[in-house]
Amino acid sequence: MKKRRSSILFKSLFGILLMLLVFSTVVSIIGYRGFTESLMEQYTDGSFRIAAAAELYLDLDRFDEYTESGGTTEFYLKTHEQLETLCNYTGSTFIYLIFPDTSDYEHITFIFSTINYETKFTRYEFGFVRNTTNDEYKQKYRKLYEGLSDEETVVRDAAGIETDRHITAMRALRDSSGTFKGILCVQRQMEGLAKARGQYLLKVTLALVVITVIVFFAQAAILNLTFLKPITIIEKETIRFAEDNVKADPPLISVIKNRDEIGVLASSIDTMEEQIVDYFDDLTKVTSEKERLSTELSLASKIQTSMIPSTFPAFPDRKDFEIYASMIPAREVGGDFYDFFLVDDDHLCIVIADVSGKGVPAALFMMATKILIANFAKMGKSPCEVLTAANEAICKNNKQEMFVTVWLGIIELSTGKLVSANAGHEYPIIMNAGGFFEVFKDKHGFVIGGLPGIRYIESEVVLKPGAKLFIYTDGIPEATDGAGNMFGLERTAASLNDSKDGDPQSIIDNIRLSVEAFVGGAEQFDDLTMLVFEYKGSV
Repeated sequence: MKKRRSSILFKSLFGILLMLLVFSTVVSIIGYRGFTESLMEQYTDGSFRIAAAAELYLDLDRFDEYTESGGTTEFYLKTHEQLETLCNYTGSTFIYLIFPDTSDYEHITFIFSTINYETKFTRYEFGFVRNTTNDEYKQKYRKLYEGLSDEETVVRDAAGIETDRHITAMRALRDSSGTFKGILCVQRQMEGLAKARGQYLLKVTLALVVITVIVFFAQAAILNLTFLKPITIIEKETIRFAEDNVKADPPLISVIKNRDEIGVLASSIDTMEEQIVDYFDDLTKVTSEKERLSTELSLASKIQTSMIPSTFPAFPDRKDFEIYASMIPAREVGGDFYDFFLVDDDHLCIVIADVSGKGVPAALFMMATKILIANFAKMGKSPCEVLTAANEAICKNNKQEMFVTVWLGIIELSTGKLVSANAGHEYPIIMNAGGFFEVFKDKHGFVIGGLPGIRYIESEVVLKPGAKLFIYTDGIPEATDGAGNMFGLERTAASLNDSKDGDPQSIIDNIRLSVEAFVGGAEQFDDLTMLVFEYKGSV
């Protein structure tokens, strides 16, 4: 038992590692955005500080002397020299002063234009008129001119623009009387931002790649060790035994060291082989081929039955819920199964499934599916993650092209919250506390084993104390009488409501009797599998 708990703990820790990978990715994205925003704030604040310093060099009450100077007077040239010195000292790309065409803002006229000597650009001459860059600039010029704002910024952070990535800080200039004189602009390149972001992305990407590789190989190793390798050994042994009819030497249980459901399956197959071999020895003396087949099916039926919970009450120490289930196969060996187990003290997992086909192949496929689902659920996965993982594992080695419909729910016993996922199975039927049984049309996904790459979605409902859940396979609504009429969902719900106040066992007994009365003497063509869960809440 301690070894089994250690195995479950190890698998749970592996699931936590996967969640940490997702968490680190989300944190990295948030960090990248915060990093970019912080750098952008520094560029913006620095640009407006430079613009404020540049404004100190301008005598706005003598602004007409600038515009009438032709760019040649001593007063103009001195101011231009001061602005250009500031431009180079602060590492700005441009510091320029413009006056927009306020009729439509389609053009701007340069009053001052300075450049950084280390750049590849040229300055605009005094009075040069050029088209406004785009509509964004027009709107910001309009706001500054009309006094709707005093400062505006334009950030061009896309690759391939004329002056590379840059930020432009704009300030509206007004003289002491408040008259608009022009717009002072400071443009700064953002190579540092682009470089810093690139380095950040590179480091984060490398870290995520390393983590992903580690997780991938760790997951591959764990799945291979705990699931794929033992199942491959079992598969090869069943094929060998079918051909040779000689029991394994050494036995499977000595080769497969698992102490979980896979170990139980290996032990069961060892027992089946031993019994079949013993039977073959007796068969040559006293029995016919028909009796041999009957014995095989009987043994397979016993093995199948041993894999399904059959002791009730299943959890005698738990007072917050009650559960009961029943399976009546159409043949000696059926393809239906149910399962339930505590994932932890507060979460109960319930499963019901229907394998395509009947007989021994369906039973073997059923046992493999049950083991996969139970192991994935005990790793702490959600219902949709359990079905997704089981589907991928089965599709990788499904030579017989069989499939199975599955309904899986995990109930949080402290709150009654039921989260479920449905892989092409019948709708559950739920009775709310004090109400009636009604079909709950949850969200269906594709069958397990039918197609790789399927992702399943979840449904959620909260059960109140006194609520009951009925799940079943299609053998119930599709039970057919001698005239070809089916029992159907309406009769199923009506039969449930006839005994809705009873305990889970009495509800199932009533359904079984109702189906038997309906079909009369008609042959049973499909398995009849049912499970009732009653939520009692905290007691």
